[in-house]
Amino acid sequence: MQVRFYATLRPLAGGRSLEIALPEAATVQALVEAVATQHPALGEVLLDPHGAIPRGIQVFVNGRGAPYLPMRYATKLAEDDSIDIFPAVAGG
Repeated sequence: MQVRFYATLRPLAGGRSLEIALPEAATVQALVEAVATQHPALGEVLLDPHGAIPRGIQVFVNGRGAPYLPMRYATKLAEDDSIDIFPAVAGG
């Protein structure tokens, strides 16, 4: 599954996107954990010490924020889903 990264996450990922192998019907949480395992520099940002995705990280599945999906981070992913991960953005 291709995962795209934005802003300050791109240098940690080594580019705009990564290809992550996942088992069938993996969840958003499992995807983020797989990214963190395969790329420890990203893992330090994508997961808090308890293994949760912090509020400062936004994961989008097919253009929708994961926290707003019916199953939130337990949402099962399909191989053709579009995944984008952003750091929180502030400013004005």
